[in-house]
Amino acid sequence: MSTYYQIFGGKVNAVSSDPANPVKGQVWFNTTSAAMKYQSVTTAGAWAAGGNLPASLSFAGSAGTQTAALLMQGLTLPPSPPHTTVATSVEYDGTSWTAGGTSATSRYRLAGSGTQTSALAFGGLNSTATADLSTTEEYDGTSWTAGGSLGTARFDLGGAGTQTSALGFGGVKIGVPGVQGVTEEYDGTSWTSGGNLGTARTSLPGAGTQTAGLAIGGTLVYSPQSPTTATEEYDGTSWSGGGNLNTARQLSGAAGTQTSALAFGGLTTPGSTAATEAYNGTSWTNDTSLSTARFALGGAGTQTSALGSGGYTTVSIVNTEEFTGAGAATTKTITAS
Repeated sequence: MSTYYQIFGGKVNAVSSDPANPVKGQVWFNTTSAAMKYQSVTTAGAWAAGGNLPASLSFAGSAGTQTAALLMQGLTLPPSPPHTTVATSVEYDGTSWTAGGTSATSRYRLAGSGTQTSALAFGGLNSTATADLSTTEEYDGTSWTAGGSLGTARFDLGGAGTQTSALGFGGVKIGVPGVQGVTEEYDGTSWTSGGNLGTARTSLPGAGTQTAGLAIGGTLVYSPQSPTTATEEYDGTSWSGGGNLNTARQLSGAAGTQTSALAFGGLTTPGSTAATEAYNGTSWTNDTSLSTARFALGGAGTQTSALGSGGYTTVSIVNTEEFTGAGAATTKTITAS
């Protein structure tokens, strides 16, 4: 029988704390916890509870990663009126949320892109839901400043990319029949027209970059709602059809890239869903569901390290969930059983 030394090429060391960067298959004894441990990888995706938002929030813009996320503006909905639209932003460090900078615009149903320290907020509805907005704002991790306005004011649009290379697509306008297929590209200063969506829709999240974007689900009709499974991929010039979602949904959360994306939560017919799906650039497969079914939640991160924050059930909620995908490194304790 081969020994651990023969297989791994090293001895089982006794250490007072777990190694900072263990490799797959490495075994060690932690003298502080008196436990034998080893480095493995996850075999299935899983959601776990993260730190709660300081206040309930839904229909916010989102950006960043699982350990450095940003939620911008949005809607706080108590069980009864008055409802409140906020201009504030909150930042996540992988454990807890703290207050970020306050923008000049109180709005909700907007899109976001970028990172926690270099984000973009664009479009949306004003606080009284009487006007769709073309307003764009840029965030530097501390404060918000005005950016170039969208060419087409709208809300419930999808967003992707970075602060200086963003993509805005789809949406709906007050008083204008039908949903939008309009796509616009941002260069850090101004928006210009891009190729229209093949399927016009609204209430959809985006993933990826300006030249490799992903439009996920949404609704083909704003009212009455008609959730779709349609996915489209953008190459910097035009949209083409991708693999269909397994669950038709709108107002879902999303994370990742065009060839490695995650979609979670959302509004179906007739209610919200907890369903999670992973995309490989060709097709969607079902993964582990969120613990709390919801829609209008914030999404950030990657396919294997995603964040779902806030959202709406019957009211706006504070729940945050963290996703770890299959194949992620994980430390496990060896037990006798």
